[in-house]
Amino acid sequence: MLLSVENLDVCYGHAQVLHGVSMHLNEGELVCVVGRNGAGKTSLLRTIGGFMKPAGGTVDFDGQRIDGQPLEQVALSGLKYVYQDKRVFGELTVRENIELAAYPTQVGLDEAIAKVVDIHPKMNKLLDAKAKGLSGGERQILLIGRALIGDPKLLLIDEPTEGLAAIIIGEIINILAAMKSKITMVVVEQNLATVSRLADRVYVMKEGVFSREITDAASIADPSTYEDEL
Repeated sequence: MLLSVENLDVCYGHAQVLHGVSMHLNEGELVCVVGRNGAGKTSLLRTIGGFMKPAGGTVDFDGQRIDGQPLEQVALSGLKYVYQDKRVFGELTVRENIELAAYPTQVGLDEAIAKVVDIHPKMNKLLDAKAKGLSGGERQILLIGRALIGDPKLLLIDEPTEGLAAIIIGEIINILAAMKSKITMVVVEQNLATVSRLADRVYVMKEGVFSREITDAASIADPSTYEDEL
């Protein structure tokens, strides 16, 4: 088992947002977490990724307990987080954004660029463009590609298709589908069409708890079987 989350409690001040959440991932799985805004999905990812310290419970990754560990240590353990807000260094070029991501991993720039270009060859033509001029889809592709630098074992991806046009959503889905056999992923996603095409398993989150885990492939492929729970 690559990731084990057990009885996770998370609070913002006196407000508890996660209540005893448990989830498990085997190597090579792509697991989607779905739920309405405010259900606790992003808080779950941020806690697994080391950005928040849980009030209770444990997070074990690749045989080591990582909850409460320094953010840098979590990242260097082989876990990468792709933010929801598509945040890049706008005044830097795409090449420079990649170089910054490569530095802490000690991966050479050429190898790092190859990681990004490999998932979307058109990025090769944008290497010298300022990142602030990229479209939302191009920013998302850059962020996913940057996260792959250093060959992490687990990607946490928050709302990768949010705010994107349908044709770009299709490109993001294709990129993630091509990555499935190479890396384990937890994807928070509200677009159920995306979930139905990508997920090996689905966790439905409601008011800070998992109300259901869906493992049957036919049910995952037909979002009408669980969309009324959101």
